[in-house]
Amino acid sequence: MSRLTGLFADLGKQGRAALIPFVTAGDPSLAVMVPLLHALVAAGADAIELGVPFSDPMADGPTIQRASERALARGVKMRMALEWVREFRVHNQHTPIILMGYLNPVEAMGAEPFALAAKDAGVDGVILVDLPPEEGIDYAELLKNHRIDPIFLLAPTSGAERVAAVKAIGSGFVYYVSLRGITGAAQADWQEVLARVANLRQTLAMPVAIGFGVRDAETVALVAPGADAVVVGSALVERLSACTSDAEVLAAAQAFMAPLAKAIAAPKGASA
Repeated sequence: MSRLTGLFADLGKQGRAALIPFVTAGDPSLAVMVPLLHALVAAGADAIELGVPFSDPMADGPTIQRASERALARGVKMRMALEWVREFRVHNQHTPIILMGYLNPVEAMGAEPFALAAKDAGVDGVILVDLPPEEGIDYAELLKNHRIDPIFLLAPTSGAERVAAVKAIGSGFVYYVSLRGITGAAQADWQEVLARVANLRQTLAMPVAIGFGVRDAETVALVAPGADAVVVGSALVERLSACTSDAEVLAAAQAFMAPLAKAIAAPKGASA
């Protein structure tokens, strides 16, 4: 059983969704990355999405774009992100880590070497924003052969054929993009999102995470009862980017996470 499968099974018994923060590898600093991952877990993260910086992050809004630019300027590459996961695993063998990024860095490394290195580092899932499931069959099989979940995105505009393609080759969970736009964009119609996610959870027979547009505890409390996981990215990255020291980064991460963890702790079906 993969760490992601085990996580969702355990949380399903508890009747609550997973809280998944997103941070960019190499931002706000190189030295703080591993301590930051541990701080997020200590503050209530059930899993972590670690963004691999890329020069053309087409799905990301200005906040995460700037984080990627800062990380790239520090020389961050895929192998550095994997090394941070490896260091994290020295003291944490249970929290799932999902790499989120774009296809180009994987192709530059080579699909097979990447899969081997990711497995060896302790990566649990991979999301490549620009790889549609129709073109990802071989990639998904390769990752599964290395016990890594290939995680795909669905959006409000995804039709039945795309949903079927994701169901056929995806695993771990499905990332539902709640907005018709980029990360950090304007607020979604959450009732429409929840109705769509309810349908997808029945159709896909795998967990569904809601991301894009979730910025605060109020929104977490609203959407968590109707999802298997809630992803918070731009708001956290923005908060950390304002810090002036690594110590401040760790304190800010814990302060940011505390109300989100409290909001998601309510069992599904409870009043928000």
